[in-house]
Amino acid sequence: MKVAFVVQRYGLEINGGAELHCRWVAEHLRRYFEVEVLTTRALDYVTWRNHYPEGLTTVNGVPVRRFPVKRPRNPERFGRVQELIFHHEHGEEDELRWLEEEGPLTPALIEYIKGHRDDYDYFIFFSYRYYHSYWGINAVPEKSLLVPTAERDPVTTLGIFRELFRKPRAFVYNSPEERAMINALAQNEAVPGDVVGVGTEAPAAAVPGRFRSRHGLEGDYLLYLGRIDENKGCRQLFDHFLRFKRETGSPAKLVLVGATILRIPAHPDLLYLGFLGEEDKFDGLAGAAALVMPSFYESLSMVTLEAWAMGRPVLANGQCEVLKGQCLRSNGGLFYETYEEFKEGLGLLLADARLREVLGANGRRYFEANYTWATIENKYLAILNSLRGA
Repeated sequence: MKVAFVVQRYGLEINGGAELHCRWVAEHLRRYFEVEVLTTRALDYVTWRNHYPEGLTTVNGVPVRRFPVKRPRNPERFGRVQELIFHHEHGEEDELRWLEEEGPLTPALIEYIKGHRDDYDYFIFFSYRYYHSYWGINAVPEKSLLVPTAERDPVTTLGIFRELFRKPRAFVYNSPEERAMINALAQNEAVPGDVVGVGTEAPAAAVPGRFRSRHGLEGDYLLYLGRIDENKGCRQLFDHFLRFKRETGSPAKLVLVGATILRIPAHPDLLYLGFLGEEDKFDGLAGAAALVMPSFYESLSMVTLEAWAMGRPVLANGQCEVLKGQCLRSNGGLFYETYEEFKEGLGLLLADARLREVLGANGRRYFEANYTWATIENKYLAILNSLRGA
């Protein structure tokens, strides 16, 4: 069987989101199938400017075929179209114009899929909201699987996507909440699929003391991993955490790891470390009082799974249905919707080492039951094999 993974960006430099999710799955499924990635030349997700060379290359043993982006995104033009479709009466042609401006605009990729449809048994598309998925699935619906990575935001309600959600042969959902949301929007329960998510590989052992020594840390700290962005709830996190410190006098620190596009307040107990290597990241997780996940919109939080893989509890934004659902199913974390709940939850975690231990152990069991790579691989195999037998 030959399977193409189709995704907006792909590369070792891309260390988060649906793109990393896609790379990990492609690398694991190459044990079972002939795998190839179809993607763009883009590295930057804001502009989609061409960066990588065009054509066929190999990344971690996986063949990757890159196609040019016809033009980079124009933020001003994109913003005007988005304002129209989110806040004013509009038609399908306006939504398709938004899709073109959203990008990455890669007609050469779509033409390749059309011209080589018989070279692949299936095409697995990652992220429903982009140009490549919409036009790619419409080109080969009978061979398409969609990993939607859908969050509860206004884009999901657009008419073009309600229609798109009825077209793939199968879905690979990230969470029960994502599946329920898409089913409610599109009434597509007849399209087969399963809740799969993504695996992760935690080290057999981590060394928290090494992380503390390297970064000059003493005492309890809360860890945030990911893009530091208002859309990820980070502004609210800063407000909540600094208010918590003012009101409680807690000496706890908030350690921030990842790229930042948001100004971090100047405060001695907000420590920004930028990007970290895998060893340093897992050392940091192992020593944290908890991972904090403040995002309002997620289809699956990979860093939450990494925290649970390391036996650490999570403090999550309960306004995100997916994060709240993960905490409830795992009993591996606390969640908050207001500052008062944030204060209570963080206070409990910092005050009670036994509570942290129990929640972390619950999270570890949940991870091992649902998110090891053996489990993820078997679910993909079951979906693909069921389609072949249908």
